[in-house]
Amino acid sequence: MSRVCSVCGKGKLSGNKVSHSNRKTPRLYNANVQKVRVLNDGAVTTEYVCARCLKSKKVERV
Repeated sequence: MSRVCSVCGKGKLSGNKVSHSNRKTPRLYNANVQKVRVLNDGAVTTEYVCARCLKSKKVERV
């Protein structure tokens, strides 16, 4: 199970690390994804959900 939000699909983003001398090297930005127990079709499952979906009450936590 990869660290991707099960509600909105948010995952890793790529970008550049920029040094003081303005040299650029690739890096990854990880999404703020939490492992939570969620009520899915009457069953309790453990899924990864991003913090934005948790704040906006898009899932029902158990």
